[in-house]
Amino acid sequence: MASATAGAHTPVFSGGPGARTPEASEGADPHSPSAPAPRAPEVSTGRKPTTPGPARRSPADPVKALMHRHRELCERAVDPLEIAAGLEAHGVTDRTAVRFRHRDVFSLAEEMYARVPRDLETPPPLTAEQGPRARADWALLTLLPGVLCAATVAGIRLTDGQSRLVAALVGFLAVSLAMRAALSRGPLGIPDRAPTGTSTWTYWLLAYTALGDGLLTAAVTGGPDALPTGVADAPWPMATAPVLALALSCAPAAWCAHLFAARARRKLTVSRGLEDFAASVRPLLLGTFALYLCALTALSALSGAALDETPAHPQVIALGALLFLARLLTVHGFTHAPAVVLIAAATAQATALAAAFASRLPGCGFLTAPVEALVDLWGAGGIQTLSCGIGALALLIHGNRKLTRASAHAQAEDPC
Repeated sequence: MASATAGAHTPVFSGGPGARTPEASEGADPHSPSAPAPRAPEVSTGRKPTTPGPARRSPADPVKALMHRHRELCERAVDPLEIAAGLEAHGVTDRTAVRFRHRDVFSLAEEMYARVPRDLETPPPLTAEQGPRARADWALLTLLPGVLCAATVAGIRLTDGQSRLVAALVGFLAVSLAMRAALSRGPLGIPDRAPTGTSTWTYWLLAYTALGDGLLTAAVTGGPDALPTGVADAPWPMATAPVLALALSCAPAAWCAHLFAARARRKLTVSRGLEDFAASVRPLLLGTFALYLCALTALSALSGAALDETPAHPQVIALGALLFLARLLTVHGFTHAPAVVLIAAATAQATALAAAFASRLPGCGFLTAPVEALVDLWGAGGIQTLSCGIGALALLIHGNRKLTRASAHAQAEDPC
C-alpha cells in the first residue's frame, strides 16, 4: 500500500527509463519548499507557438500613395472628372483601378477628389446638365472670315488693274486677321495659347486652293505667261469659290466643335468606365465630322453658284476635312500629328509644282510624268484632293483613338 502511494507521487518523464530529472542532476531536494514545482505535461493543440516580435503593421493605403504621386492634379482639379482624365493620361486604366480597390477610374477619382481638403469657394462639380455653353462673342467672330472673304471677292470682281491688286492685298490681310481672331477663343481656340506651328502650312494650303490649280495647269502646258489677275478666264486662273466656301465654313466648324465638346463632357459625367466612355464618344465624333462635311458641301455649292464657278466639291471637302480635324485635335491637346500631316500635305503639293517646272530642264522630262498622269485622270485639283484626303483619313483614324479618351476632355471649353 505504501509502495503504491509512493509510486503515485513519483513524477513521470518522457525521457525514458534512464533519464534523470533536472532536479536530480543538480542535486536538489524535490521535497524542499524552494524547489520548483514539476510542470504538467504539455498537450499538443496543433498550433504553432507564437514568438514575440514587432507588432504587425496594417497595410498601407494605396489611394493615399496614389494621391501623393498626383498631388498637383488633385489640388487643382475642379471636379472628379478632371482627376479621372489626368489619371488616364498617366496610364491608369480600369484594370489598374482594381488594385486600388475600385471598380473603375471614375470611382477612384471620386474618392481622391473627396479626400483632398478644399476651400469653401471651390465650384461644385459639373453635372450632366451643365457644361460649356455657346457665347455670342466667339459666335460672331466665326462669321467674320466668311463676311470679309465675300467682300474681298466682290472687290476683286468689281475692280481691275492696280485697284484689283490693292483690293486683293487688303482683303487677304483682313481675312487673315479675322481668321486669327476667330481661332483665338471659343471652341476653336487653344486654351493655353501655345503656338502649334501649323498656321504657315494652313495658309499655304488655302493659297494653293486659290492659285495652285491654275498654276499647275499652266505649268504642265508650258505657262504661265502672266501673273494672276483674279479672274477665272486669265492665263493663270484664280479659284475664289473654294476659298469663299472654306471661309464661310468657319462658323459651322466652330459650332460642330462646340457640339462635340459639350456632348462629350456630358457623356463623361454619366460614364462609369473608360471603355464605356470611348464607346459612347466614338459615334459622336463621327457624327460631328459628318455634320461639318454636310455644311461644307452646301456652302461649296452655294459659293460656286453665286460666283458662277464650277464647284470643286472633292477638293473643298478634302481640304476642309483636313483643316477641321487638325484644329479639333489641336484644341484638345494633340498638336504633333496635325502639324506632321499638314506639313506632309503642303509638301506633296509643292513637290508637284516643283516637278512640273523642273521637267523643263534638259534630261528631266520624266519628273512630270506622275503629275501629268494624275492631272489627266482627275484634273488639276486631284493633287490637292489626294494629298488632303489621305491626310484627313490619317487624322480621322488618329482622332478616333485620341479624342475618345477621357484625358482629351479634362478641361472645359475656353470661357474667354
